Amino acid sequence: MIDPTAIIDAGARLASGVSVGPYSVIGADVEIGEGSWIGPHTVINGPTRIGCGNKIYQFSSIGDAPQDKKYDGEPTHLEIGDNNVIREYCTLSRGTIQGGGVTRVGDGNWIMAYVHIAHDCQVGDQTIFANSATLAGHVVVEDCAIIGGFTLVHQFCAIGAHSFTAMGSVISKDVPPYLMVSGHMAKPYGLNSEGLRRREFSAETVAALRRAYKVIYRSQLTLSQAMEQLTLLTDECPQVAMMVAFIRNSERGIVR
Repeated sequence: MIDPTAIIDAGARLASGVSVGPYSVIGADVEIGEGSWIGPHTVINGPTRIGCGNKIYQFSSIGDAPQDKKYDGEPTHLEIGDNNVIREYCTLSRGTIQGGGVTRVGDGNWIMAYVHIAHDCQVGDQTIFANSATLAGHVVVEDCAIIGGFTLVHQFCAIGAHSFTAMGSVISKDVPPYLMVSGHMAKPYGLNSEGLRRREFSAETVAALRRAYKVIYRSQLTLSQAMEQLTLLTDECPQVAMMVAFIRNSERGIVR
């Protein structure tokens, strides 16, 4: 399961059933869970924890030092959950002390070629990153979001659950849950209706989210006025409540 040309530090901890391809390099303080597959010519440095059942393809750089000039060699971390697919030439950096010290990627994510996930990013579960999507530092991507190819996300932005960014989007504000955005700079283009259908959201839930979208983006109300109008809908629909909570917690402001 371990190719003889791979270089594995004595301080690395590989569970049973881990496969490591030719010419890969695995450094000290790296932990890889059972059944994970590491392709050829991959470099993994630590401290990094990788869960079970992951597939990391060739020429990826995982867990190296953050691209942050403030970084001074501190033992920050990268944590990757279970059953993720990380394709060719991806780069996932460890965190920084200033950002909490940990970059995290959850479970079941599909990360295509040339994706960059920078220091201190927090990625949830079941997301999709298309080719060359790029997260700057401290970005949050919630569960089931889809990040289109060549999307650029500014540092400290948040991408809400079940949202969709179109190819080539440039995002400098937070994207609320369930939205579809596109453009440079990104603007909202309605709900991510296809994504909600695929996730089997009920017709009643989608209708409630559509009403909420119209209040926020089509009513000519200020954002604070829209939030007041949505109070009744939040009682009826937990998904609308989640959207409203996201907007109220936004520190950068939302795409509009």
